[in-house]
Amino acid sequence: MQMSDGLSYFLQGSNGKGVLLVHGLTGAPAEMKMLARQLNRKGYSVYAPLLAGHGVDMATLTQTRWQDWLHSVEEATEKFAPYNDETFAAGICIGGKLSMMAAHRKPNSLKAVAIYSPCFHYDGWNVPHYYWLLSPFIELLSYIPSIARLNFSETSALGIKDERIRRMMESMEAEGVIDKFPGKGIVEMYRLGKELKKNLPQMQTPTLILHATEDDLSSPKHARYISRHIGGPHELKWIEDSYHMIHVDRQRQKVGDYTAEFFEANNAPAYA
Repeated sequence: MQMSDGLSYFLQGSNGKGVLLVHGLTGAPAEMKMLARQLNRKGYSVYAPLLAGHGVDMATLTQTRWQDWLHSVEEATEKFAPYNDETFAAGICIGGKLSMMAAHRKPNSLKAVAIYSPCFHYDGWNVPHYYWLLSPFIELLSYIPSIARLNFSETSALGIKDERIRRMMESMEAEGVIDKFPGKGIVEMYRLGKELKKNLPQMQTPTLILHATEDDLSSPKHARYISRHIGGPHELKWIEDSYHMIHVDRQRQKVGDYTAEFFEANNAPAYA
């Protein structure tokens, strides 16, 4: 079966375990490559699929809903499973929420999940005040056609504290990363978060929550909310010296180590 096609990619591992890596809104599998290589060096097979509507342009993205993105994750999980004895998932922002939803909807498809920088709406310290003041009303505003058609630019930091890595990420447009957020995409992100909140108390898949204390796009309160309301076993760890994109920023090595340690712990008898 062909696993690496277009923007998606697959790395064969050696330990019988696999990690599905799920990118964020307007992102692409390319943003997961550093983490993919780190986990692969630890023996894991890695599959980074492209979410529906992503990797082309904003017009294509606005034709999809969060349910389409979730279907991409569920389809990728099913496609990846035959390569592994055990399959895990890790995702950034909406990628983490989609991973949690996929694990909840199909129990035992994913043994554990790691979520990075969870976000229900953009309210970090580098987000303009007018946006996070309007965020609670985003679904109502979505019914105004002119609002749904708006596009929002990335913050100047691109969610990355390290300037060298920021420059590298700026060149990823050719690899499918879109540099603006469509209003409709933000609405779908909100609706996904609403569905996740509704299901959190019933979620039983072991979950690692990693969030930067200096997250420029998403307040740490989102991570705390998930930690307080999720029904299953979980750990919440804080990442220092990084912004939103913790899996590529200055502490990316620590993010990869925490992820692998959590997945290994979920193979121990205590989690059986």
